[in-house]
Amino acid sequence: MVDQRFQDKPYLIDAIIGNSSILASLGANGRLYRLWWPHIDTPQHVDSVRVGIELDDKGTVTWFDDEKEGWKHEAAYVNRSNIFLVQATHDAYPLAVDSLHFVVPDKDLLVREYTFTNTGDTSISFSFLMCSSMMVGENPLYTTTMFEPSQDALVHYKQLAYLAWGSPLEVAKFQVGTSLKEVRGGSQALKGNLIEMETCGALAWRCEQLEPGESFVIPLYLVAGSDLEEVMELLNEARERTSGEWYEETKGYWDRYLDSLKPCPLDDEDVRELYERSLLMFPLMSDAKTGSIIAAPEFDEHFTRCGGYGYCWGRDAAFITTALDRAGLTQLSDQFYEWTLTAQSSDGSWQQRHYHDGSLAPSWGLQIDEGASIIWGMYQHYRHTGDDSFAHRVWPSVRRGAEFLMRFRDDETGLPLPSKDLWEEREAIHTYSAAAVYGGLCAAAEFARLAGEEALASSWQEAAERIKRAIAELCWNEARGSLYRGLRLTVDESRYKQAKAEGATGRVEELPKGYQRYVLDVDPVLDISLVGVSVPFEAIPADSEKMRKTADAVEAALTVPVVGGIKRYEDDPYIGGNPWLLTTLWLAQYRIAVGELDAARELLRWAIEHRTRTGLLPEQVDKDTGATAWVVPLTWSHAMFVLAVWMLADAEQQGADRETGVLARL
Repeated sequence: MVDQRFQDKPYLIDAIIGNSSILASLGANGRLYRLWWPHIDTPQHVDSVRVGIELDDKGTVTWFDDEKEGWKHEAAYVNRSNIFLVQATHDAYPLAVDSLHFVVPDKDLLVREYTFTNTGDTSISFSFLMCSSMMVGENPLYTTTMFEPSQDALVHYKQLAYLAWGSPLEVAKFQVGTSLKEVRGGSQALKGNLIEMETCGALAWRCEQLEPGESFVIPLYLVAGSDLEEVMELLNEARERTSGEWYEETKGYWDRYLDSLKPCPLDDEDVRELYERSLLMFPLMSDAKTGSIIAAPEFDEHFTRCGGYGYCWGRDAAFITTALDRAGLTQLSDQFYEWTLTAQSSDGSWQQRHYHDGSLAPSWGLQIDEGASIIWGMYQHYRHTGDDSFAHRVWPSVRRGAEFLMRFRDDETGLPLPSKDLWEEREAIHTYSAAAVYGGLCAAAEFARLAGEEALASSWQEAAERIKRAIAELCWNEARGSLYRGLRLTVDESRYKQAKAEGATGRVEELPKGYQRYVLDVDPVLDISLVGVSVPFEAIPADSEKMRKTADAVEAALTVPVVGGIKRYEDDPYIGGNPWLLTTLWLAQYRIAVGELDAARELLRWAIEHRTRTGLLPEQVDKDTGATAWVVPLTWSHAMFVLAVWMLADAEQQGADRETGVLARL
């Protein structure tokens, strides 16, 4: 049963802030919805954190982070930073509330600075209230909340996770164990209870006689640590500086961060803005303690709509690290591949997804493209850096991984054995996965040559070439003029019978203990992943007839009417079959690879037009309205954008160079 406490949690958020140790998600109303610490994958601790004001002549609290109470919000990231600014106004209240939200670099410190401005024509006095409920470790049981009078701090804790709220300003009232409904009645509900085995507590601060046009600043500091002494020390350290000073330090950090990276290579303001937002987002998705990279901030704690995104997928990360390298973030890539050494299984494989400590996350089974992509990504990283010490460190892992890929092959065809596809939905010999294994074995062969293992290099390269030939010969669907999505597709009995009645070929396989498996010989569905056969894995040349026909067929079948963009595959049922950002950008990359730059620019423009109101890229948008439809931000979406930008810039430069050469010859 889903805890009712989670029912107010949105599936979509508007902003993330963090420092690779703390990760927090917020709405455009400034509400803090989730907080991950000490790792950015799990657990998140927030039940509900609300802020409001009680004017002396009103007697009740209005939550100014709530649109339902008539508050209007404008929100945006501060330029070139991971600092989030929210401006709140209300027609019936003579107060404007500006709030800044950010996490200080290299400290487990989240700052929320509220500036109240009297917009009326008479002086006003009011109380500012915060009601905080933390389910430490995502469990309402056994959390203790207490007010520490000597520190003027509200503390939530359980075992080794302590979260403490405080301010440089003196608390006027407090209460532990009070509900949001009780606090709504006004500050009189805060009666000074010090400690309860409850998730909630409330604090209040006073502002007296704020004159028209004047402003009053209330900073809130949230600190995290493993014991009470640690969080109190950090809270005192936070109070030694003003929130403005913490702001300047944080803003300066992000300015220097961007200045240290490769600037956007295209002269387009919209492209530059999204490029920089992508670069700012990447380190928030990378765990400073482990090097692992999450797919997206978790948003579905009880898996009511999906299996969760707060994990590391090796495949996603291979694309992401390639983008990181192009942008100059080679250290994050290096840290990630160091992490992969801890996540590798004893048999040499990498599983579908992992927690950041390297342990196996909830899974739908082996996806052979995951491990193959990691090995391929390792070699892309080596090619970019030329770091021989990196090649030496990863070689034992590469060897075990390549040996697993060699064992996981069908003797008859040379293709990989059946496994789950990249979407985690079906079992087959997938054409995309086969191309990934081709890329992984080619990469492993290059590492083997670097290690002086010529025999291994030859064996792995020979196996890769056999996969390449098999894709071209066995995975071609002449009837549709495209590649098959896969071979030996496992289906349920009813689908098998229907397909057989429609003329499909297949067989029923006998499994141990009398079970049966229904297998169709081919999977003819058009899927965007088919362009991955050439971009990035190059199992078939991008400009070959078969790949051009496949890409054209994919675009014709998967382009969404009216809204535009590319969905994953024909009759995609997930969240209604919407167009995805990464799929659209994947096709853009293919168009660049074959020199169709105008088509690529249109696809790139579509992605820019469908970023969120705060400049982030979601996983997908609604097929009918074009509105953001699912998980924000998706790290893979941002990576595909950065890769497409660099591919387009490279292609434009090559075109300019050719033109210059022609003119020079004339």
